[in-house]
Amino acid sequence: MTSASRRRALQTLAAAAAMPWLAAARAEGRTIRLLVGFPPGGGTDAIARVLAERLKDELGATVIVDNRPGAGGQLAAQALKAAAPDGTTFFLSHDHTISILPLVVRQPGFDPAHDFVPVAGFASFPNAFAVSSGTPARTLGEYVAWVRKQGGKSAVGVPAAASVPEFLVKVVGQRHGLDLVAVPYRGSAPMMSDMLGQQIAAGVGSVPDFIENHRHGRLRIVAVMGSQRLAQMPEVPTLAESGVPGFDELPYYGVFAPAGTAKATIDGFAAALSRVLAQPSVHERLTAMGLSVGYVGPAQLGARERAYTAACARIIKASGFQPQ
Repeated sequence: MTSASRRRALQTLAAAAAMPWLAAARAEGRTIRLLVGFPPGGGTDAIARVLAERLKDELGATVIVDNRPGAGGQLAAQALKAAAPDGTTFFLSHDHTISILPLVVRQPGFDPAHDFVPVAGFASFPNAFAVSSGTPARTLGEYVAWVRKQGGKSAVGVPAAASVPEFLVKVVGQRHGLDLVAVPYRGSAPMMSDMLGQQIAAGVGSVPDFIENHRHGRLRIVAVMGSQRLAQMPEVPTLAESGVPGFDELPYYGVFAPAGTAKATIDGFAAALSRVLAQPSVHERLTAMGLSVGYVGPAQLGARERAYTAACARIIKASGFQPQ
């Protein structure tokens, strides 16, 4: 049996095990909530809506995106913790809320290891350093030179406080002797609004947040995280190529459920998500957003979460940041 055949067989078994949950959801007309910790209009929201649209067909139930913006996804995570483990509430999140918040906030109101269970991972993505069209810079080096001409100080937007984007801003400032001030927003959408309105000269966020406006020339991505350039933007160098090493580990996207959710429910949702990701149109749409799409099951997502958390702990410790 080939690896593809084994994967299909496992998906079939998982779907069969989850039939009681799916049958109950359909019979009772349940609504499945997909919590998102950021406001509408941002990259995470857009990704969630692409998946929710197709999951409703796979699950045979209404699937809605429930935006709970605030505190870098903290409010959505707390909502997941408080939700009943009955298969009606899931949390679509990237690395910041799951791996980083518990490292930088003394009392985040949730503990991923005890309050959540991993369901499935579906993508990795790089963060990017971008500049507004109001600056002449087309590379990170040109941005640095431009800031020096402005007196050596500049504000840089980040979608959440105490995030990898904020630590990146600090590293770039330290490396070049600049006073770069990270300005935290409540998600990428308001940050993008200020960048497009030229209220702020630069920002750091995920490639999905920036890529469409980059393509249309409304802002410019000047460097990306990761060990290699993106196929979607081969002209944009990595941070290491731009003189800022140490940001090769890529963030991830995954879906989580409240602790206590039945294994059959986890497996059923994961199998449905795997089928959605296998649809060429979905794969193409997510790839176009700057994601590296790839399904991983619950155990693999859990392992990835732990590895990324350890990598971030090293970056945070090196920065001198103290939990607040």
